Amino acid sequence: MTQQTWDEVGGVLPHDEFRAASEAIVANIEQVIEGKTATVRLALAVLLAEGHLLIEDVPGVGKTKLAKAMARSIDCTVRRIQFTPDLLPSDVTGVSVYNQETHDFEFRPGAVFANLVVGDEINRASPKTQSALLECMEERQVTVDGVTYQLQTPFMVIATQNPIEMEGTYPLPEAQRDRFTARIAMGYPGPEAELAMLDGHGAVDPLYDLRAVSDAATVRQLIATVREVHVADAVKQYAIDLVTATREAPELRLGASPRATLQLLRTARAVAALEGRDYVLPDDLQALAVPVLAHRIIPTADAQLARRTTDAIVSDLVHRLTVPQERKRSQYDTRPATGGNGRSAYEPRRR
Repeated sequence: MTQQTWDEVGGVLPHDEFRAASEAIVANIEQVIEGKTATVRLALAVLLAEGHLLIEDVPGVGKTKLAKAMARSIDCTVRRIQFTPDLLPSDVTGVSVYNQETHDFEFRPGAVFANLVVGDEINRASPKTQSALLECMEERQVTVDGVTYQLQTPFMVIATQNPIEMEGTYPLPEAQRDRFTARIAMGYPGPEAELAMLDGHGAVDPLYDLRAVSDAATVRQLIATVREVHVADAVKQYAIDLVTATREAPELRLGASPRATLQLLRTARAVAALEGRDYVLPDDLQALAVPVLAHRIIPTADAQLARRTTDAIVSDLVHRLTVPQERKRSQYDTRPATGGNGRSAYEPRRR
């Protein structure tokens, strides 16, 4: 089978086309997920940052619906894996089967050979099965019986897990959590959103009638556009300072990895593009610090006894750090050299 490597993406989209395509995907998902615009946009940003998403929350708040709604909004290959204790690694990656007619082994691809892989209740599978995702999530490839198979572009794993009722489950190890670009929680809907949900979902599930508004080729172009978003040196240094702060915090015994720095910057690029900018601001990094960093760190025993969550620790670190004042101008900037506050001024890319 012919697979497209992850580096083969389409051309850069003009600003108006990028905005129209991304907003269409968000609006389509919101037909199913009521009142969670920020969460939906963050999930799309992770896709455009070429990352993976972990949705962690209590039962019944729409974790799987969000994953399936995103998958159905894009006309590409989608596979769903229900993680159970008896699931095998070969069910995920694939297996070589002996063909009696050809007298040779042939490879039968597993569920990861798709553009979007939805893994439901990932912590209910054994660590052996969970580890089958390590290679494909990081290297965009699968190795079976010594043969390496490249995965398609886009490729994204959207996994869900329930943080309560941990009996009979296998918590994701640190190496597995570090593969996920961001961890988000759905949260309970507001009264108005829940009322709209009753009106819209009471008779029939809108997920069944959801139609694709984009395709894999367009998503590849969106990804290529995100790659071109400008990041000033001062903003890059601020990202390094954020991650370094987690490694030096006395409340943490394990800080964020260099992979976290890279994925923080990639996701910030996607967020900036979704907001109509061709440059990243420190504000983008601040907004993404908790979802991108909090699931990668491990608090000390004292912090756990004090019931300090990793979200709260990362949030405190963000407020302690000094925000960079001087920002490198974008090559597409057409405004005067300085704005009214003396900082470099920026303007969205003009095409």
